[in-house]
Amino acid sequence: MKNGMEFLVGLFMIAGFVAFAYLALQLGEVSLFSGSKTYTIIAQFDNIAGVKKGSSVQVSGVVVGTVSKIWLDDDGVANVALQVDKDLELSIDTMASVKSQGLIGDKFIALSLGGDDELFKDGGVLTDTESSVDIESLISKFAFGGVK
Repeated sequence: MKNGMEFLVGLFMIAGFVAFAYLALQLGEVSLFSGSKTYTIIAQFDNIAGVKKGSSVQVSGVVVGTVSKIWLDDDGVANVALQVDKDLELSIDTMASVKSQGLIGDKFIALSLGGDDELFKDGGVLTDTESSVDIESLISKFAFGGVK
């Protein structure tokens, strides 16, 4: 009787550790299980102020992906790697914009879907972009008479 109880407790503990490891991998930034559900699009911006790794990618307010990497190329253009759901078909005339949630909220990438029949493939480069609006510089220009 005692050995049977110890066996059941051990089995329960192993099942708990397996469930914990699975949840940690799913909720963390490990793409062991979720890598096959997404593909990458590279968007090029002049200014991405406020966007950071982990920011959301949205279409019509629905989160369809995340920003996985940000870097500068040799020409000083900001490149943003967007991990988007494989189910989302992005045509090559899709436009990406840097938007803000609320007046001073977090920045995210908003995608405006196009209507072209040709679709982006994994690693495709999106150049039709709208950069971040710098509110501080606009207020500064207005306050100090730089607006024309």
